[in-house]
Amino acid sequence: MHETGRNVTEAVAQVTIVDRVQNSLSHELTKLQAKVESILFQKGLLLMFIGFLLGRALILEQIMPFALPYFAAVFTMKRDKSILAMISLVAGAATVGFEKSGLVLATILLFLAIRLIITRFNASLVKALPYIVFSSVLAGNLIFTAVTSGGFSLYHLSMVAVEAGLSFILTMIFLQSVPLISMKRRKQALKTEEMISLIILLASILTGTMGWTLYDLSIEHIFSRYLVLIFAFCAGATVGSTVGVVTGLILSLANVASLYQMSLLAFSGLLGGLLKEGKKFGVGIGLLIGTLLIGLYGTDQSTLLNTVFESLLAIALFLVTPQSLISKVARFIPGTAEHSAEQQQYLRKIRDVTANRVEQFSSVFQALSSSFSQYGINQEDKDDEKEIDYFLSNVTEKTCQACFKKEFCWSKNFTTTYEHMHKIMKESEEFTINRNVNFQREWDKYCVKSTKVIDAIQHELTFYQANKKLKRQVKDSRRLVADQLLGVSQVMGDFAKEIQRERENHTIQEEQILDALREFGIEIGHADIYSLEQGNVDIEMSIPYCNGRGECEKIIAPILSDIMQETIVVKREECSAYPNGNCHVSFGSAKTYVIETGVANAAMGGGFVSGDSYSTIELGAGKYAIAISDGMGNGERAHLESNETLLLLQKILKSGIEEKVAIKSVNSVLALRTTDEIFTTLDLAMIDLQDGNSKFLKIGSTPSFVKRGEKVIKIEASNLPMGIIQEFDVDVVSEQLKAGDLLIMMSDGIFEGPKHVENYDMWMKRKINELETDDPQEVADIIMEEVIRSRGGQIEDDMTIVVAKVKRNLPRWAAISLQRKKGNASA
Repeated sequence: MHETGRNVTEAVAQVTIVDRVQNSLSHELTKLQAKVESILFQKGLLLMFIGFLLGRALILEQIMPFALPYFAAVFTMKRDKSILAMISLVAGAATVGFEKSGLVLATILLFLAIRLIITRFNASLVKALPYIVFSSVLAGNLIFTAVTSGGFSLYHLSMVAVEAGLSFILTMIFLQSVPLISMKRRKQALKTEEMISLIILLASILTGTMGWTLYDLSIEHIFSRYLVLIFAFCAGATVGSTVGVVTGLILSLANVASLYQMSLLAFSGLLGGLLKEGKKFGVGIGLLIGTLLIGLYGTDQSTLLNTVFESLLAIALFLVTPQSLISKVARFIPGTAEHSAEQQQYLRKIRDVTANRVEQFSSVFQALSSSFSQYGINQEDKDDEKEIDYFLSNVTEKTCQACFKKEFCWSKNFTTTYEHMHKIMKESEEFTINRNVNFQREWDKYCVKSTKVIDAIQHELTFYQANKKLKRQVKDSRRLVADQLLGVSQVMGDFAKEIQRERENHTIQEEQILDALREFGIEIGHADIYSLEQGNVDIEMSIPYCNGRGECEKIIAPILSDIMQETIVVKREECSAYPNGNCHVSFGSAKTYVIETGVANAAMGGGFVSGDSYSTIELGAGKYAIAISDGMGNGERAHLESNETLLLLQKILKSGIEEKVAIKSVNSVLALRTTDEIFTTLDLAMIDLQDGNSKFLKIGSTPSFVKRGEKVIKIEASNLPMGIIQEFDVDVVSEQLKAGDLLIMMSDGIFEGPKHVENYDMWMKRKINELETDDPQEVADIIMEEVIRSRGGQIEDDMTIVVAKVKRNLPRWAAISLQRKKGNASA
């Protein structure tokens, strides 16, 4: 037993030692990497190495267009490293010949002199930099040719012009590509121009290795093929062949004998990109095949073996290259998986930051709502007592302060005096002070200034009631703000959840839909599935130009209905403007029910302006709202009140705030915005078009009725009109509606309109039950006509009736069964 424990302890110790060694190695590698990066980038060693190779790079074996553009780019971007760049360029040119070294130094000095002169007239020289380089190279080479050759020939002039022109172009290229290698780290993806410029710079650097060999193997050929392998593996055949063409073209300009290298590199980049699914070995095989095919035509039998060995060495370098380094390169190339992942990660980060910020705002609004709603709740009773004490103190100061019985009343009989004056205050508020004769006699006996005290109390009562009303309005305003803040908090919380909800990956379903449609004979460009939730399907497709034949509605939507096992309809369709284009179509779930409405209304006395207002509101999330509001009285003012109530309710409901909170908010606004007694009723029905469940919120309104066959259902609730009281609970009545139901909502002018009727409920139910039609508009017209007839043709109040028929949503085109089609085909 002890032996087992000792073995376990030793094993744990060994694991701990291994972990420590691994952590130590990882730490040391990180330090080494940071040190190498510091030497290469911060110390300028990489700039010196690139400058050395570009300094000795030649085109057509005599012109040197790379040196001065490189120095100009480094001088502009990183001036503190320009001395190192100049030294490395001169040293590289010295390996070719001291005359070339002197020419490079002379052109650099001439460039600095011309730049210094131009700087006195224009401080910004970025746009003028290529022209300064062109002038420096042209002047320097003309002077050098005149001194060394003693004259100018057409050949020399043409070569000078070519070198100056190439320097002009390379300056613009190096201004974009040099920062990509030697400056700070980059997070954005490479643009197309930047990628081409970078490839040209790398190929120019490889030109500087011209003539270097390793056991008769060209260093230039090895690294050019290695470069093609890297880009072909990262970005595929297009970029791989592009890199091969550009690199081979520049290398062939340096040595015309290597012209076949352009074909070899381009073909190898194409094959390597096509075989990138085989990972590194697949790309390497692509280079090997390209080498063998092109090598047979571009070289003789003696050099073919060297060419193959050069490709094998490039493949070996490519295989030992760390995958992490290749992934870093691929992140900056558009179209690669690494770049897409980087973009997705960035978008996900932005989305999470946005969602967190919205959640923070939601919590802030919730905290503010809680603060407003709880403020002063426990202090209300104490505040009332204090207000009464202040009230009685003011009365006492005006009446009892100079009375000779002050000591007797307030020192010896404080409780009795306080209770008597408090009772007088309450009875004055209720206007019953003169009715209680016994208390009046008792008070007259108790107080020597009874009449004066009562008058003072009644006088102060006006200010007390005004102050009390003002405080009540402040409290109601605070409650309104609390409800609004809570509603905003809930909406923002839901919005944050929607932001964080990622689009699900429906690749398999997309392929299934595409295969099913293609089997049916319909060609689809692409299909994007955003949601497959029951009742909330969201699919987008692009199809070839349909010439207005309606293929989406007649064929594709019915097929999708069979696949999804629910009715799918065309939500939005954008047809192509030209025959060869694509049409973009959006498909979604059809609502289970649709609402057909009919409305009849009339103003009092046959006028033009009715105090009633109605609205049918199409809300999001498959909800339909019907509302009737009846303003107090008649005429334009009542119409403005009722219409403004519905407009305010409509805006609040569309924002996503819950129905109860919306109605309470509207009520508080009506109660607080004016001191006049302006009241309004509200009859609201919220119908869910998916399941038919309905909520009825009735604020001082008349009952509604649902006609279902021979049955009439009454829907009512007991809530006072809006604006009368500030603190009330909204009673919500729920009812399950079915297809074929008639929902009848009306104002009091309709419900209480019939004359000589004792029971309005029974009369209205009987009239509804006697209806022989189910058309909503006809029902509304018939009921209004019956009410007006009962009044002898007189319209004695504003009348509004809204009738809604619940109908099952039947699509125009039935679902097309794919199983039936397959069965017919097999038969």
